[in-house]
Amino acid sequence: MAADEAGAGADPGGRGRVTITEIARRAGVSVPTVSRVVNGRSDVSPQTRARVEELLRRHGYRRRTSTSGGRAALLDLVFDDLDSPWAVEIIRGVEEAAHTAGVGTVVSAVHGRSGDAREWMRNLRARASAGVVLVMSVLEPVLHEELRILGVPLVVVDPAGSPALDVPTVGAANWSGGMAATRHLLALGHCRIGLISGPPRLLCSRARLDGCRAALEGAGVAVDDSLIVSGDFRPESGFTGCNALLDLPEPPTAVFAAGDQMALGAIEALRRRGLRVPEDMSVVGFDDLPAVRWSAPPLTTVRQPLADMGKLAVRTVLRLARGERPDSPRVELGTELIIRSSTAPPAKPWPTPSH
Repeated sequence: MAADEAGAGADPGGRGRVTITEIARRAGVSVPTVSRVVNGRSDVSPQTRARVEELLRRHGYRRRTSTSGGRAALLDLVFDDLDSPWAVEIIRGVEEAAHTAGVGTVVSAVHGRSGDAREWMRNLRARASAGVVLVMSVLEPVLHEELRILGVPLVVVDPAGSPALDVPTVGAANWSGGMAATRHLLALGHCRIGLISGPPRLLCSRARLDGCRAALEGAGVAVDDSLIVSGDFRPESGFTGCNALLDLPEPPTAVFAAGDQMALGAIEALRRRGLRVPEDMSVVGFDDLPAVRWSAPPLTTVRQPLADMGKLAVRTVLRLARGERPDSPRVELGTELIIRSSTAPPAKPWPTPSH
């Protein structure tokens, strides 16, 4: 449970709500020290604790509500965007683990906008929160610092960029997943493989691309940059990217889309051109979302354990809230290639690229 810097205490002198910043100033201590006292942490000297608690009582500062065991009643789950079945799988894992721990979940989307992130932070101050699970996004440094001052622990799932060294992360083995997908296509006899990558700013996108490149280079196949297009993990970008690859003078015989939704968009682009999967082109995705088992044809893809990533993030942030250290600050859960009906040997071989 974290202290709210905005405060919940009414000053008996009629001056309004008292913040922990004001309590810290009057006690002659730092804001984090007051936060530790409010949260019942043991790493405060008895003399300092007594002084701070007296000021808290004098100014009527109300501690935030908590459940049994000292945990706060809520957990914040924050996405950059919620418009994705991928997000639903993360939410499913988070809510299952939070429910088991007796903690509620508040789901928010900041859409990559500073104003949305600041509005979310204002709402966070007004409620009890065991911690924050941030998914594929980056907090402004000032907001990250405010979480630290409030004593609210943070765990990042699939970090968009390089997180702060003191922030634990949970991800998937994206590099090895990209390599497995590409090796599968190479083993089927494909030498000209197109890649629809995710946004370059995301670490997971870059790792999947690097894994694909490593598999090609390991097989002695030259990396052809004309066969790499960027998408945004949405079906529309898979549709557009696949059309761009089909318009090449020498199209690929297989496509690895670094996200299942982009793979479904690619399949639709092929269908509209009268091309069949896998007879005319093989397609591999990444995620193993529930819907791809029912696509036409069922999609070969790399399974990443999205729900398990959400569960682990919850367990980690609750450990931090109890003052415990995580077993490891950087965790990557394994990925697995799931072979279905969307891949097959190339029907008509293209000339092998020079290498």
